[in-house]
Amino acid sequence: MTDQPKRLYLIDGSSYIYRAYFAIRHLSNSKGFATNAVLGFINMLLKVVREHAPDHLAVVFDAKGPTFRKELYPEYKANRTAMPEDLVPQIPYIKEVVRAFNMPAIEKAGYEADDIIATLAKKFAAEGLEITVVTGDKDLMQIVSDRIRLLDTMKDKVSGPAEVAERFGGTPDKVIEVQALAGDSSDNIPGVPGIGEKTAVKLIREFGTVENLLERSAEVKGKMGEKLRQFAEQARLSKQLVTLVDDLPLELDYSSFAFSEPNREALTALFKELEFHKLIQEFSTETRADGSGYRGVLDAAGLDELTAELRRAGRFAFDTETTSLDAVRADLVGLSFSIKEKEAWYLPVGHRYLGAPEQLDSKHVLEALRPLLEDPALFKIGQNLKYDLLVLRRAGIEVKGPFFDTMIASYLAQPAAKSHGMDALASDLLGHKTVSYAEVAGSGKKQIGFAEVEVEKAIHYAAEDADITLRLEAVLEPKLKEMEQRRLFDEVEMPLVEVLTDMEWAGIRIDSDFLGALSKEMEGKLSALEREIYELAGGPFNIASPKQLGEVLFERLKLPKGKKTKTGWSTDVEVLSALAEQNPVAARILEHRSLAKLKNTYCDALPKLVNPDSGRIHTSFNQAVTATGRLSSSEPNLQNIPIRTEEGGRIREAFIPAEGNVLLAADYSQIELRILAHLADEAVLKESFAQGEDIHKRTASEVFGVFPEMVTSEMRRQAKTINFGVIYGMGAFSLGKDLGIPTREAQVFIDNYFARYPGIKTFMESKKEEARAKQYVTTLLGRRCAVPEIASSNGAIRSYAERNAINYPIQGSAADIVKVAMVRIHRRLTEEGLQTRMVLQVHDELVFDVPEVELERVRELVRSEMEGAVALSVPLLVDIGVGANWRQAH
Repeated sequence: MTDQPKRLYLIDGSSYIYRAYFAIRHLSNSKGFATNAVLGFINMLLKVVREHAPDHLAVVFDAKGPTFRKELYPEYKANRTAMPEDLVPQIPYIKEVVRAFNMPAIEKAGYEADDIIATLAKKFAAEGLEITVVTGDKDLMQIVSDRIRLLDTMKDKVSGPAEVAERFGGTPDKVIEVQALAGDSSDNIPGVPGIGEKTAVKLIREFGTVENLLERSAEVKGKMGEKLRQFAEQARLSKQLVTLVDDLPLELDYSSFAFSEPNREALTALFKELEFHKLIQEFSTETRADGSGYRGVLDAAGLDELTAELRRAGRFAFDTETTSLDAVRADLVGLSFSIKEKEAWYLPVGHRYLGAPEQLDSKHVLEALRPLLEDPALFKIGQNLKYDLLVLRRAGIEVKGPFFDTMIASYLAQPAAKSHGMDALASDLLGHKTVSYAEVAGSGKKQIGFAEVEVEKAIHYAAEDADITLRLEAVLEPKLKEMEQRRLFDEVEMPLVEVLTDMEWAGIRIDSDFLGALSKEMEGKLSALEREIYELAGGPFNIASPKQLGEVLFERLKLPKGKKTKTGWSTDVEVLSALAEQNPVAARILEHRSLAKLKNTYCDALPKLVNPDSGRIHTSFNQAVTATGRLSSSEPNLQNIPIRTEEGGRIREAFIPAEGNVLLAADYSQIELRILAHLADEAVLKESFAQGEDIHKRTASEVFGVFPEMVTSEMRRQAKTINFGVIYGMGAFSLGKDLGIPTREAQVFIDNYFARYPGIKTFMESKKEEARAKQYVTTLLGRRCAVPEIASSNGAIRSYAERNAINYPIQGSAADIVKVAMVRIHRRLTEEGLQTRMVLQVHDELVFDVPEVELERVRELVRSEMEGAVALSVPLLVDIGVGANWRQAH
């Protein structure tokens, strides 16, 4: 058996920096520092390491400053746009990461990365090594040989001599000849005008080299021959420019490239600064609990000791382990508790596997714990407590506060943090690396349920969760005070945890038969649309395939081309919307796409999500996700059902109350404009709201300079667009696009608007200044909404952050008001012993399932609490509707 040849991987770092930058967009850490290129580059490095396991490798970069090619030809690469502003500061981090991985980072002044790669590849191939050059750059095809191949990891494509011959029509040395003739627009290499790559391949196949071709140019007839003679020197210069230097004096031997263990301390420090939490988990040097203070409770004596300790402590952190992520369907597998740092107990009650130790009966355990969990005198700490409260309610226990949720505390105290999950918080705040779920339960197809995890492994994993949660509370509690968020935490967010627990438990009823019939109806409409599209497009094709759709629109129908993607022409909503104004096929495709999404997302999916035990849908309300404090909804997302479309309305018809009940929907009227009037202290706007005027009609009157009675419906529509556009920092270009008018005309509208409402302009500028000074803005209740991107060197990202600085205080204040109203309504419904249940929250709207006998009482209760939630300098008004389904009520 012969020894395998030695291998060397040479990574074209400079090529991948740009590819990484454009592969991941708009990613930054909590300080606003762009991190997209760094993360993309790391992913590329790790892909090479994981999939190819190189034992010797190097990363090669272009050096700063001009190269010899620039001296030969000053216009070399002159047409390249400047490096994106937010990429420039990322490059030192990329090189630092490479060094922290203990990989050589090679560059040489005056030369490009390609020259260094060519030199190293030639040298080591001659010594019998197998060389793999990781790149997406076709220029390096000239160095390919039996021992040198190119690997494009982003396309998973390998190029050897056969692939080079397929593209360039000959051996790799012909690449230089072809490129000298064809030139390279990306590098501004001129070549010979009028000769493209295909023509160049034919010429070199016939004449062998550029020199031979130029010497025998008389044999080339017509204009091409003239061009060759006219631009002979340019062709020779181009050949010099494209030829890679392969004999640089580089004093490196094979051992220089040995791949060793990464410097985990350096990587951890870098990943913490860049806030790459998954990578921290993978490469961290952070401490791990040794587990010596973690104990399993497997007998009655241990349970008695535990309950006594918890009672004595008066406060404890706890966590549940279950069979499902869906809290209202999850069965209990075990509970963990902690009252002291680095010490915790785990009570297994549902581990089921061959050889599992005997565990305490779950009913016996729950009855022993009930007096503690239901005691309002004991302080309870959890991470994402709502989940545990629901799991325990399903098990028959109503856990009572006071509560401290570390996830919510982090959300308020460090709003710019990318993650409020326990693993990330443990790493960021405690310097602790937690045991991951995959470590105890496996991952992918081999993952097992927690009930099948060995008890010994489960003890460490589960006890650590309680221990870390306890320790996080000790760090986050003072942070809440420091960030002036304690009152918001105690009075709004923590009471809201209990409100949302009740809402998720209650769920909402849907009419599955109605949705089934609606799905069939939509199927018919989709079929009719398909036939119409095929007729307009000149034949059938796969409408769901962006590639086929692009070919039909831009090649068959010759419509104006838009953005290009890796797989072909872009057919996203923006492109299709622009085309729809010119061609009916694009309009029908948009209609088809929208209808298909509604059918699949709601009509077909919702009936499958009905809980068989309750017969209802139980969405999850996420309290620690959005930047503004707004709640979001998931599994299913019930906040994205279109409001204004007929199809959206039909889907809302499927949401129905319990038998004998009605649905009541209460929606704040123009809450964001009212908040804007209050925050901006804008007298004209405040007066209009105080007098109960049609605000859009009043704005139209002010902006267009006409009496209110002269305002047309079109003027009102334009004023409404301006009113709401201002909240989102809309500029003249976007406004003009929305209104279908020229940008200049839209700018006049905006100028007139600010002239009539000067307080709004002042407010907007003050919010941008506040954001620049603090990197956050605040809501009415003092919530901090992070805008770290305000410091970005990228103009587009910075403008986006400025728009958020204006919008966040308004949208965030609306979210605060809705939350206050929810807490107050829930409290009164409970105190007054009413059977009405709050079942949905969608932006500024609350939906209730109401027994008819309680309707009038609840209507007044809801109106009173919503309109009185927060005192503003303008009245808060609520529109209330009642019906046999959500559409009727809305």
